[in-house]
Amino acid sequence: MEPRGTKREVGKTEVAEPRNKLPRPAPSLPTDPALYSGPFPFYRRPSELGCFSLDAQRQYHGDARALRYYSPPPTNGPGPNFDLRDGYPDRYQPRDEEVQERLDHLLCWLLEHRGQLEGGPGWLAGAIVTWRGHLTKLLTTPYEQQEGWQLAASRFQGTLYLSEVETPAARAQRLARPLLLRELMYMGYKFEQYMCADKPGSSPDPSGEVNTNVAFCSVLRSRLGSHPLLFSGEVDCTDPQAPSTQPPTCYVELKTSKEMHSPGQWRSFYRHKLLKWWAQSFLPGVPNVVAGFRNPEGFVSSLKTFPTMEMFEYVRNDRDGWNPSVCMNFCAAFLSFAQSTVVHDDPRLVHLFSWEPGGPVTVSVHRDAPYAFLPIWYVEAMTQDLPSPPKTPSPK
Repeated sequence: MEPRGTKREVGKTEVAEPRNKLPRPAPSLPTDPALYSGPFPFYRRPSELGCFSLDAQRQYHGDARALRYYSPPPTNGPGPNFDLRDGYPDRYQPRDEEVQERLDHLLCWLLEHRGQLEGGPGWLAGAIVTWRGHLTKLLTTPYEQQEGWQLAASRFQGTLYLSEVETPAARAQRLARPLLLRELMYMGYKFEQYMCADKPGSSPDPSGEVNTNVAFCSVLRSRLGSHPLLFSGEVDCTDPQAPSTQPPTCYVELKTSKEMHSPGQWRSFYRHKLLKWWAQSFLPGVPNVVAGFRNPEGFVSSLKTFPTMEMFEYVRNDRDGWNPSVCMNFCAAFLSFAQSTVVHDDPRLVHLFSWEPGGPVTVSVHRDAPYAFLPIWYVEAMTQDLPSPPKTPSPK
């Protein structure tokens, strides 16, 4: 056995690590809802900065060509009778989920518009840039009991970028997705086809192909607590009859759910599904979610509108319900945690925030592949654009 002194010496040499060593990960962040129950934090009403579209080949276009128009069946008619299975699988073109798009489409938009951001490029230096879906996952974390997540974070030119990483469990689940679940996913998109028209005032045409490559995305600016946010999310359609045509208040989110027949089924729906619908629509300021309720044969026979700001009322008196304040306070706490953890400005350095239900959010630190997600084309274009720093006299 070595004398104890030798071991201590070995320890000493290990401490003198190379200077480019990865920073030490930060402590963890608890997710228990009881810790976040205070008053609702400040959340600035989201304003739309712009939009972009993805076409049938998933190519980016900096315009609204993929926007569709809300066109529900007349309320005085016999009611909907939508066959959500129609066209499956022969008129279905699903997006290739193996392609990891990360933040790329949003970064394309940002490069195009970096000079026109209100508040100037300096505003971006203090902001957090991400997808709406990533923020939605943060909002629902205190109540989530099934699915964990991983978020990669990098700081570049002061801006904190957050990009989701598919967890090994989520990947395994996706690759083993049963046929029934694939069909259910199709049915959600098919419902949109029955409810949306390509032009204002025209009628939906459900005879065409369902192609999930096509997307219209809104780019929004907001602030949660002290954190300026720039995020983008897919929008199902705009309502030409909305009281205000100003986005995002004219947007409508479309959802399907199975028909409910008992108070217990409704209670479960309000506790779980409505929480996700609320989080997804509250963040971008979408005022209404229109749900189509489908029977076991896959037909939608009834529609119900859930105003986003009224969803919490369904669980307000349910002791096992959810609370919007908890969701938003946790999200604000996570953003503070991320901002104070990711201090090195380096697009190739990644802090990976990981969470599994029942535990705290933990952090690990990585460099380059496979976790680095800011593309070279973006980093180079943003770097070339930098004004050269003022010349300072060299120290004597």
